[in-house]
Amino acid sequence: MKIICVGRNYAAHAKELNNPIPSQPILFLKPDTAQLLDNSPLYYPNFTKELHYEVEVLLKICKNGKFIQPKFAPEYYREVSVGIDFTARDVQRRCKEKGHPWEIAKAWNHSAAIGQFIPKETAFDPSGQLQFSLKKNHKLVQEGNSKNMLTSFDALISYISQYFMLLRGDIIFTGTPKGVGPVDCGDQLEGFIGNQSLLKCAIK
Repeated sequence: MKIICVGRNYAAHAKELNNPIPSQPILFLKPDTAQLLDNSPLYYPNFTKELHYEVEVLLKICKNGKFIQPKFAPEYYREVSVGIDFTARDVQRRCKEKGHPWEIAKAWNHSAAIGQFIPKETAFDPSGQLQFSLKKNHKLVQEGNSKNMLTSFDALISYISQYFMLLRGDIIFTGTPKGVGPVDCGDQLEGFIGNQSLLKCAIK
C-alpha cells in the first residue's frame, strides 16, 4: 500500500503558512513505514525541534483503478477516517529554502497517524459535508469541513489516478485546515469526525 498526501487543499491553511494557493492539487507520498496505527504513541524524532500536527480526513481505496472519471470516484472508497500528518517544520523549511524535496520532513517513520475507519455513509452530515477536528490536551486546536476543500474528495481521486494507479488499501490524506501547530513530549492528541473519536496519539 501507499499513502498519498495532498498539500494546501484548504486556502486558510496555505495562508497561515504564507504559501500561495495552488491552482491544482499538490501531491506527495509517504511509504508504508510512515504508518502509525492502533492509537500507538509517537516518539518525538531527534532530527527536529519543531514537530507540528496536521489533522486530515483520510480515504481508504477499496478497488484498483487508474484514469478514474470524477463521476465514478465514489465507487473507489467506502470508508473514511482522520489522520495526522506529522511534519518536521524546521526541516521542511530548510529543504524549501534550498529548493530540495522535503520528504525527510514529511515521510519519516511513523509520521502518518491513522485513525479507525468508519463507513462513509455514517461520516457525512445531512448536508453532505464532513466535519472533523483535532484536540490537543482536550483543547480544540483544529476544525475543518469538507465544504472548504479546494479540491473535493471525488476530484482528488480522479486527479491522483491520472498519475498513480490506485490500489486497494491505499490511503489518501486529503489536506489539513488552518490551525496547525507544535507538539511536545507529554501532549495528547485526539482526532474526530463529527463527535466520534477515531484517533488518539500520545507524544513521548
